[in-house]
Amino acid sequence: MTNLLLTIDVGNTNITFGVFEGSKIKTTFRMMTGTRRTSDEYGIDIWDLVDYNGAEPREIKHVIISSVVPAVMHSLSSAIVKYFKITPLVVGPGVKTGIRIVTGNPGQIGADRIVDAVGALEYGGPVIAIDFGTATTYDLISAEGDFLTGITAPGIRMSAKALWEDTAKLPEIEIKKPQSIMARDTIESMQAGLIFGQIGQTEYIIRALKEASGLSNVKVIATGGLGRVISDETKEIEIYDPNLTLNGMRLIYERNSN
Repeated sequence: MTNLLLTIDVGNTNITFGVFEGSKIKTTFRMMTGTRRTSDEYGIDIWDLVDYNGAEPREIKHVIISSVVPAVMHSLSSAIVKYFKITPLVVGPGVKTGIRIVTGNPGQIGADRIVDAVGALEYGGPVIAIDFGTATTYDLISAEGDFLTGITAPGIRMSAKALWEDTAKLPEIEIKKPQSIMARDTIESMQAGLIFGQIGQTEYIIRALKEASGLSNVKVIATGGLGRVISDETKEIEIYDPNLTLNGMRLIYERNSN
């Protein structure tokens, strides 16, 4: 029987799951974070999703969780214990990551940013890890694994939601790149502002971080739901890795597996 690792990344919008066989990712799937669930509901849903996506739930022998949403942790952790018979490793204080936080208040750095840093550093350092999630985060990590600084900006969906919820006449739209920055109507105008505005922000912050740090040879790795849209439009981002966070969690689990 194969021993599989289940990685669970609890974000503000989605919970993302990855199933690993060794260093190879077999499958990924998601569920919404905001839906309240009991431990039994989590357990049954996760078991069924693992099975539906081509992995054998009974072969899950290891579980690691990274979370920025404390409210779901009791039910989620209890579900893993009850249905998979595993006590999960939770990314937090005391867990070996290989990342040394040298910012003013290490306790304020979220687990999501630490696992992104671990995943990004596998590409070589120094590195800027960008996560286009609910918030857009830019983190600079040295070649030695020092977390030097982190920048937090509103995410693309957050900005879009503010547009259509806080203005009387702007509609809810699909977030995608318009054909041209020369918008022809209200929807394209919003799309252009969101996408090209994010590209401009991304390029400026990357250049400013390189200049301020004096690290001109920095690699730039991006991840996150809308990261592909942005990374395809700028030469400042070298690699887009949709599984960066999950791979970071796998590496952390391996460093703590003894």
